[in-house]
Amino acid sequence: MCLGALISAGVDFDCLKKELAKLPVEGYVLRLEKVKRNGIAAVNVFVDQVEKNQPERRLDEIERIIDISTLPEVVKEKSKAVFNRLAMAEAAVHDTAPNQVHFHEVGAVDAIIDIVGTVSGLYLLGVDLVYASPLPMGKGFIKCMHGIIPSPAPATLEILHNVPIYGTGFEVELVTPTGAALISTLAEGFIDLPAVIVQKIGYGAGKKIMKHPNLLRLIVGSLNSDIY
Repeated sequence: MCLGALISAGVDFDCLKKELAKLPVEGYVLRLEKVKRNGIAAVNVFVDQVEKNQPERRLDEIERIIDISTLPEVVKEKSKAVFNRLAMAEAAVHDTAPNQVHFHEVGAVDAIIDIVGTVSGLYLLGVDLVYASPLPMGKGFIKCMHGIIPSPAPATLEILHNVPIYGTGFEVELVTPTGAALISTLAEGFIDLPAVIVQKIGYGAGKKIMKHPNLLRLIVGSLNSDIY
């Protein structure tokens, strides 16, 4: 959803692919699809894995992949900060050390592309500050590598300490651990929409079809200097 929203808001898809190609990661193809959700035009981005058996990487392996890339230093540092937040949460949930966490879903190539791609997309857009609204939570149960777990996932809640959340009543996972780590690491705060001069708007589509529009909306603009 993050990548789709960024492309919808103006990030050039080919430029983003060139940036991600700087990572020493193979076995995937990045593609996009223009869709509509409840009549709203959006972009859905897919990370198709050519090699299905992706390794279960640890934090130090992921950091090494990022460090040896030729990405801008600010993109490297923010991407590693997101993965560190994930590792800390997973370690707390599983009662282990962060550097001993074996990432399953988040260690696969699609999560690496999602995280580094999101940070790179914001960099390409020239975004200086990120703010977000409170985050919606689903309920019920979800299936993961560890089996059936409650929604929100324990790692998601662990990541979202001191972040405002609210229940929606939908029996689905609305915020993943990867999404939670991205927004909680990159956002300066979780607030109502500030006084902003809107320049671009993007909609990223989720993979699941729901009754409500399963979209992430990105508003790009400049803060109103008369107020801030």
